Amino acid sequence: MVKTILNHFFELFFPRLCVCCGERLVNSEKFICLNCLYKLPKTNHLANPDNKLEVFFAGRFPFVRIASFAYFVKGGSIQKIIHEIKYKNNSRLAIYIGEICGKEIAKSNYFDDVDFIVPIPLHRNRLKSRGYNQAMMLANGISSKINIPVNAENLIRIIDNPSQTKNSRFERWKNTEGIFGIKDKNQFKDKHILLIDDVVTTGSTLEACAKLIVSCPEARISIFTVGFAV
Repeated sequence: MVKTILNHFFELFFPRLCVCCGERLVNSEKFICLNCLYKLPKTNHLANPDNKLEVFFAGRFPFVRIASFAYFVKGGSIQKIIHEIKYKNNSRLAIYIGEICGKEIAKSNYFDDVDFIVPIPLHRNRLKSRGYNQAMMLANGISSKINIPVNAENLIRIIDNPSQTKNSRFERWKNTEGIFGIKDKNQFKDKHILLIDDVVTTGSTLEACAKLIVSCPEARISIFTVGFAV
């Protein structure tokens, strides 16, 4: 009772707002209002083998399945969510979005035989400045809904390359050469890995990590991201 009163008092001065539209959230809503959740531009990749993202990566490396949750467009809801996660220290939102994605994955049979969930790693310098790896938070949220363990120690980032936001596709591809490594290839031996990232744009980072993983004996790779830039 006291806690409820304090929460109401706190919200008078610091109201909880939807990260997408800025409207005040009601008690049952977390981070995103129900209206914005309903309007998220879902890709429906999980119901469509050979979807646009699988076609996008075809021929670049061998994979089992690839999917994104929603389309990422400039000024759109997914961009606002990712910006909040990466630049406004909102790790709880990352976990929440991971849980939403995990529920969608659980309803499909797209990634049924995955052994490990592996987030794209951050370099220790970037991790220190940000405080957390957003891909790791997303992976934890997904893991909680599909009951597949997260392995965040074996795939590592060796080089702290600069931000690639303004780079061309070729520059992004060149900047991912040699920046990742695997500690123990036997950990991924004969395993199906689900690689997790926030957004796929050129796919250069995901491609670099995927190629490393499939270099492990009999390893297979699938990929899931929250956003697919169009």
